[in-house]
Amino acid sequence: MTEMLDRAFGHPRGLLGRIGALLMTHGNGPTERHVVEVAKLTPEESVLVVGPGPGVGLEAAAGRAGRVIGVDPSEEMLGLCRERCGDAVELRKGTAEDTGEDDSSVDVVLSVNNVLLWEDRAAGIAELFRVLKPGGRLVLSTHEKWLPVSRHVLAEELETAGFVDVQTWTWEPPGFGAALAAQLRARKPL
Repeated sequence: MTEMLDRAFGHPRGLLGRIGALLMTHGNGPTERHVVEVAKLTPEESVLVVGPGPGVGLEAAAGRAGRVIGVDPSEEMLGLCRERCGDAVELRKGTAEDTGEDDSSVDVVLSVNNVLLWEDRAAGIAELFRVLKPGGRLVLSTHEKWLPVSRHVLAEELETAGFVDVQTWTWEPPGFGAALAAQLRARKPL
């Protein structure tokens, strides 16, 4: 079962990856767009989207920010992002733990429904802190019922990594059967 979930959602590939992409496009789409709204992106900002899947949130971010980068461990998802976003975004294979970005290089980091797939959550949080510019913002959203720890524990982990102004709340995505989202916003100190 774990292998099937990984092939559909963690490192999507093959038929299961394509099915996972369809589910992510429809199931995560409203949350992806909502997270972009919460981030309040501006044309002067650079944005890193971690685990963009088929690129719904990446496309939304590209319509607002000056530079948008997507990192995903799946070549198939990166291909779907290319189809959806074209040259409007930069894409590379990567993970939350290894984004390939330089220190203090982005203004905003966004991540939707993939924190539960990170192999090392502490390393992922540390990497996202590292790539954010001073004053940069992090916005995370995940299915609350599948989060391996409570959103409050995740908030404490962000604070331990150095983030400040950490806020957490839940959001009910629109649509039949949509799962309650645990959302967090934090900032890297100036």
